[in-house]
Amino acid sequence: MPINIAIVDDHIMVREGLIQLLELDGDIKVVGQAGDGVQCLDLLKKVNVDVMLLDINMPVMNGLEVLKIMRERNDNTKVIVLTIHNEVEYLLKAVDIGINGYMLKDSGSNELKKAIYSVRAGEIYIQPKLSPLLNSKLLNRNEDQKKINNLTKREIEVLRLLAEGMFNKEIASRLDISERTVKNHVSNIFKKITVADRTQAAVFAIRNNLIIV
Repeated sequence: MPINIAIVDDHIMVREGLIQLLELDGDIKVVGQAGDGVQCLDLLKKVNVDVMLLDINMPVMNGLEVLKIMRERNDNTKVIVLTIHNEVEYLLKAVDIGINGYMLKDSGSNELKKAIYSVRAGEIYIQPKLSPLLNSKLLNRNEDQKKINNLTKREIEVLRLLAEGMFNKEIASRLDISERTVKNHVSNIFKKITVADRTQAAVFAIRNNLIIV
């Protein structure tokens, strides 16, 4: 039984090229294509898709937005992000939302087919050259989370306000505590998250989504 594939990319030539490439494989069948996120979600209502090749940069609704909606709807379609972005932040966001595969568009045809067969079988396929970047980022994130877990509720409150640019006196007024107490909290925060100054603390808070910027 062939693997039903949908191709979602805003470039017609990319879609047509992938269709020609994949349909040379007798076990793969392209059952639909879409040029933007809205078309993609509409397509999923009409056809049965086993594996979707999804671009990130698209008009109307980007690939990560589409993926988020799919997962919120409990759509279990396997999704391989196929993109030009090799930045680890894009990869990390895609992993957080729930991808099954992540590949760059300069990948070879054999590697793409390998990814399709892998995710169809229930595996996660990250292009090998991207794995070290992801593993390093996840390790750093785990270390950050341990540091956050060591902070008290009050220290997190102080860190958030500090990251918003407030001085100790302003933080004290906002939290209705003494400026001396704020100073002690700031000192403890610096030690627990291993930073040397307020700027580094603010970067830590933003990086870990403790405040919205």
